[in-house]
Amino acid sequence: MTVALGATGLEVGPIGLGAGQLGDDRLAEADAARLLDAALELGVTLIDTARSYGTSEPRLGRLLAGRRARVVLSTKVGYDIAGHADWTGPCVAAGIDRALGELRTDRIDLVHLHSCPREVLVRGEVIDALLRARDAGKLRVAAYSGDNDALAHAATCGAFGSLQCSLSICDQWALEHVVAEARAAGLGVIAKRALANAAWCAPESPYAERWRLLALELELPPHEAAVRFAAHSTGAHAILVGTRSPEHVAAAVEAAARGPLPAATVEAIRTAYRRFGWPGVI
Repeated sequence: MTVALGATGLEVGPIGLGAGQLGDDRLAEADAARLLDAALELGVTLIDTARSYGTSEPRLGRLLAGRRARVVLSTKVGYDIAGHADWTGPCVAAGIDRALGELRTDRIDLVHLHSCPREVLVRGEVIDALLRARDAGKLRVAAYSGDNDALAHAATCGAFGSLQCSLSICDQWALEHVVAEARAAGLGVIAKRALANAAWCAPESPYAERWRLLALELELPPHEAAVRFAAHSTGAHAILVGTRSPEHVAAAVEAAARGPLPAATVEAIRTAYRRFGWPGVI
């Protein structure tokens, strides 16, 4: 089942594939192909990558050959283009052209400015470059990916059709401050880090300490609680699951299909978070 991504004209399923792991050269091409094949077979329609995700873009370009029309393809730009200073109009324009070539497509569905600082957004140069590329048909939706004050500005400046932000049990700043207004304005909302980098079992997660301090008493496995909270209680149209495991994608799809968490569980999660009021993790 898909839903409209705000007023963008795009349709997305509840689970998207965060393709950062596809950019790891240690992941064999055959294993990357199995991951992508499994995601598509499970009905995943949104695939999200970025300039900074290693070889993710060219690998997706190869693996999606002949299947490009089956997915909503998302990437991020703004930096790391030879000959151009980061966070300038020419860098954004060249980054979009590079992504088109790497992804082997003539148009990208969503192109995000990737964690662009608020002061850069306010100057307008990078936004103008993004909108010119949209008007030229190189992308369908001009989007922003980031958190905190920059996200709040992006949600209200009128330039973007969709937002990507940190939304999880451990990261609710955007839920508290941005999501409702963004949705009311017709913006799409995509949740990144929706599983809080598996904070309950990964001590290296940037959310591990937050998870410990929240001290939640859940009556279901943390993975399932995280998926169901992010997918049904944050206002996100879709959540991203970053993994190299087909089994993890399947588990997320199955968890989301179980529907919202009980209202009492959601309230306990929201109340625990409000005790701390942490900002979004960028």
